[in-house]
Amino acid sequence: MGRKVILATCSLNQWALDFDGNLERILRSIAIAKSQGAKYRLGPELEICGYGCADHFYESDTLLHCFQVLRKLLESPVTQDIICDVGMPIMHHNVRYNCRVIFLNGKILLIRPKMLLANYGNNREFRWFSPWNKLSEMCAELWNPRSPHVDMGLDGVEIFTNSSASYHELRKADHRVNLVKSATMKSGGIYMFANQKGCDGDRLYYDGCATVAINGDIVAQGRQFSLDDVEVVTAILDLEDVRSYKGEHCHPHVEYEHKPCHRVKLDFSLSDCEDVYLPTHQPIEWQFHTPEEEISLGPACWLWDYLRRSGQAGFLLPLSGGVDSSSTACIVYSMCVLVCQAVRDGNTQVLEDVQRVVNDGSYTPRDPRELCRRIFTTCYMASENSSEGTRNRAKDLASQIGSSHMNLNIDMAVKGMLGIFSMVTGKCPQFRANGGSTRENLALQNVQARIRMILAYLFAQLSQWAEGKPGGLLVLGSANVDESLTGYFTKYDCSSADINPIGGISKTDLKSFLQYCVEQFQLTALKSIMAAPPTAELEPLTDGQVSQTDESDMGMTYSELSVIGRLRKISKCGPYSMFCKLIHTWREALSPLQVAAKVKHFFQMYSVNRHKMTTVTPSYHAESYGPDDNRFDLRPFLYNTRWSWQFRAIDNQVGI
Repeated sequence: MGRKVILATCSLNQWALDFDGNLERILRSIAIAKSQGAKYRLGPELEICGYGCADHFYESDTLLHCFQVLRKLLESPVTQDIICDVGMPIMHHNVRYNCRVIFLNGKILLIRPKMLLANYGNNREFRWFSPWNKLSEMCAELWNPRSPHVDMGLDGVEIFTNSSASYHELRKADHRVNLVKSATMKSGGIYMFANQKGCDGDRLYYDGCATVAINGDIVAQGRQFSLDDVEVVTAILDLEDVRSYKGEHCHPHVEYEHKPCHRVKLDFSLSDCEDVYLPTHQPIEWQFHTPEEEISLGPACWLWDYLRRSGQAGFLLPLSGGVDSSSTACIVYSMCVLVCQAVRDGNTQVLEDVQRVVNDGSYTPRDPRELCRRIFTTCYMASENSSEGTRNRAKDLASQIGSSHMNLNIDMAVKGMLGIFSMVTGKCPQFRANGGSTRENLALQNVQARIRMILAYLFAQLSQWAEGKPGGLLVLGSANVDESLTGYFTKYDCSSADINPIGGISKTDLKSFLQYCVEQFQLTALKSIMAAPPTAELEPLTDGQVSQTDESDMGMTYSELSVIGRLRKISKCGPYSMFCKLIHTWREALSPLQVAAKVKHFFQMYSVNRHKMTTVTPSYHAESYGPDDNRFDLRPFLYNTRWSWQFRAIDNQVGI
């Protein structure tokens, strides 16, 4: 037996319940690992069925098909002479466990159920699984204050393996990397981290980053965002480096109490005697993406997975010429850049997928703008309240990204709708600018917004048919996380789409992202979009100019909303606690009385409009303060909007 080991970890783009595809990707990763000399291959959490099966975990079919796939793996010649570590659910004594199955040469060596289940954020593992109570390490156990690797390290374990399904959030990657590094920094060892990647059927994007670390240093790093369905990361490491490190830093029998680990003995070695000339991997600096790069890459990869797996022919976006819809358009363009680059790099799967999407088996995408023209339709829906400025900004951006762009006017449809109402009631509602009430003003804005949604779906369903092409288009939404938080959108308007790539991203981050796109993609049309004040353009113009602005309508700025949103969700603040924090955070700009007014105004808006979150478009999860009602931010949607007790507590502090 030698001293050096070749280990392989991987990121796989698994899809919930796609057993054929999942099996193929698992086998491909094992074959790659073997071709690189690895004797151990670690895969992502629940990779056989996919992590996002949700309540399908209750079904006996899911368990059955997982075992059928496991049998295929055990019988495959690809899995011979390499220890394989795969994830799947298993029922034991009528209890379901989230398990890893470790096998070698057709024989199962160990079934390891997860001990510390993830039950926060988007995770609901306690809903489907029960925890185990034996040592090893999986996914959320790395985040736990009593991680299993601590006791294992003290018991002499040299290689730690973590099979994970960790999803992307902006600015989260460094936290995960630091945890991996710290896991072996205290007592030494090799740490392997495997992760799922891509969209496996819901709002989450699993962001890869397969990692190998030794003694607190990263030595091998996989990509966070890519269109590759299979990525294998291998590392050659010297176990003597681990033993030397442990000898200096770790004296478990003198200083610590720890739980002993269960050992499984087998006649197999991870190394051999002919390894003296094998060069070991050396420490590297992790290359983190900026938040702007994350916005450009994460949602773009998510959109590509959704498009190719949905069987649709492309996207349609109502492009208003504002920051939000322009951000969605830029993410689609970034997706096209990634697709063209993947094809140039020889990714045959991406080429097959794009040929299927455009219904042309001879097509090879080379220019992102040309690909955009084939799969992306943008539509400016003007009304009598639209300005020439927004029309031109939408047209210029569409021209620069290459989308197939349409201009249409909705006034005829709006007048027809109002005509029906007037014929039935004998009443003709007016805008506030023309003497109407607040209720009339809001209703007239909503009619325009909802007609745009109806037209968006009409063109998405029939525009391909009108051109003699097969398939339909997915409608993209463009409401940001702050607007969703306050309900500053019309229920069933253009925010009602098939999917929304920016629904988990703040307005502040979107503006920074557009500046990045100006520099990265030379989309100079974005400069005028960023300079213009955000507006819904649903009220009459004043001398041909926009008089309505988002921040004026909402009664607070987008930057203020970002702060409030984080306090509400991340800091778990109700009205009173939020007031107590903000009087210090905003003390240079606002008096306690003004802070109290903003807090009350926010919670009134939030509670009045919370019902809208029950029908909000499925959005890419990117932000830890997102208000997604599906499973991330569970709240009532019928509130006592007076908040009398809570507001009275604030008033008592202000002295009202």
